Amino acid sequence: MAALWWRRRRLPGAAGLCRTARALSGKPEYDLLVIGGGSGGLACAKEAAQFGRKVAVLDYVEPSPQGTKWGLGGTCVNVGCIPKKLMHQAALLGSALKDAQCYGWNIAHPVHHNWSEMAQAVQNYVKSLNWGHRVQLQDKKVKYFNVKGSFSDPHTIRGLTKGGKETILTAEKIVIATGGRPKYPTHVAGALEYGITSDDLFWLKESPGKTLVVGASYISLECAGFLTGIGLDTMVMMRSIPLRGFDQQMASLVTEYMESYGTKFLKKCIPTKVEKLESNRLHVTWKNTDSGTEEADSFDTVMWAVGRAPDTKALNLEAVGVKTNSETGKIIVDASEATSVPHIYAVGDITEGRPELTPTAIAAGKLLAQRLFGQSSELMDYDNVPTTVFTPLEYGCVGLSEEKAVQCYGSDNIEVYHAFYKPLEFTVAERDATQCYMKMVCLREREQRILGLHFIGPNAGEVIQGFALGIKCGATYPQLMKTVGIHPTCAEEITKLHITKRSGLDATVTGC
Repeated sequence: MAALWWRRRRLPGAAGLCRTARALSGKPEYDLLVIGGGSGGLACAKEAAQFGRKVAVLDYVEPSPQGTKWGLGGTCVNVGCIPKKLMHQAALLGSALKDAQCYGWNIAHPVHHNWSEMAQAVQNYVKSLNWGHRVQLQDKKVKYFNVKGSFSDPHTIRGLTKGGKETILTAEKIVIATGGRPKYPTHVAGALEYGITSDDLFWLKESPGKTLVVGASYISLECAGFLTGIGLDTMVMMRSIPLRGFDQQMASLVTEYMESYGTKFLKKCIPTKVEKLESNRLHVTWKNTDSGTEEADSFDTVMWAVGRAPDTKALNLEAVGVKTNSETGKIIVDASEATSVPHIYAVGDITEGRPELTPTAIAAGKLLAQRLFGQSSELMDYDNVPTTVFTPLEYGCVGLSEEKAVQCYGSDNIEVYHAFYKPLEFTVAERDATQCYMKMVCLREREQRILGLHFIGPNAGEVIQGFALGIKCGATYPQLMKTVGIHPTCAEEITKLHITKRSGLDATVTGC
């Protein structure tokens, strides 16, 4: 019977080489092997283990070009959602200190922010999450390997440790969930040598100082927003439009507020080179594409936020026939997350056409495990996924943008209800609420099904999360109008939307 088992053994003459030998039965060692220990991969692995399956997770963080590395948990935990939201909170507290004086609090001046103290606290919390993930895997009997995985054949993964030790693992089914990494504009001289990305920003021990953030993605605007909020001189360089893929009226309001908040914007500009000065500052030259003029300035830090690329280079996908999109590099999957190879699947940011969001990766990973091992047939529904951009004035949305609704249904067939409002919290402090705005995009037909909801204001994520359930369930405008609001809140203004864009009437909310 021993010949039917999988076993570990040392291969003669190969010091430090560890291989898992296949038994005569031909059965792989693992029922499921997940490559990537981020949100989607961990969710899939833990869910599969609940069905009593033998599961392993491979995770390895290739240091950034600046040498930054982190622990188990993926982008969200280490260099994304979690540290971003905490630093956003630090900036909000700075604004609250200013408001507090109007509410009777005596605040000693001047008020200073200590980057090192904040960064250490955030990093300590992130490390606690790294440890928590390892404990969860252990509790659920999921084997964790800190190795870089690549395909040797369709059922075999070759894992390499940092020290070059090799492990060979085989599995009946394999899930790829390696996510993405920030792009560098390598055509810009000095970009790679002197610039950082979001992979580095949250792990800086010292303040980034005067910062240029290149790009107008949500990552760019969120980082520029909290850097401004903690008192740093921050500039955003935009090649074209902000928040591509989002509703552009809302995107414009977000950037307008950021400008009034103190973030500077270089619009229609592209960087041409980055040089390091004797003072260690970075001299950046850029071109204004409208005027054709060349301009320059010096910064302490240059951060690239020009998009993300799927982390597939080391996987050796071509050797096993896993098809990718030649333009994006992302893995092509069907509705069941299956790749072009029947027993190989992919979830999360690495997959073509999927939203790059932690909650969708988690949900897709769990559902995949349930289909593979739990006799479920439920597919992930990627429609009406809510999200929020954590800029100084937050923007939350669910469903279609106004542009997309017009494209899908025609402008004559949609109705847009909208309102400019002032949060009660802004009144005493006399804060500017010019960009506090909401709109609901509906079909014009009799039942007026809601196609999209967009909200700019405080706590946008908390507001949109609740309404997302109704929209997911096919809520209509009349149903929402029958919903009683909670007073006094910003969210209640959504239940009172009655002015349409088509009417041309002033959409400013008056009264309490």
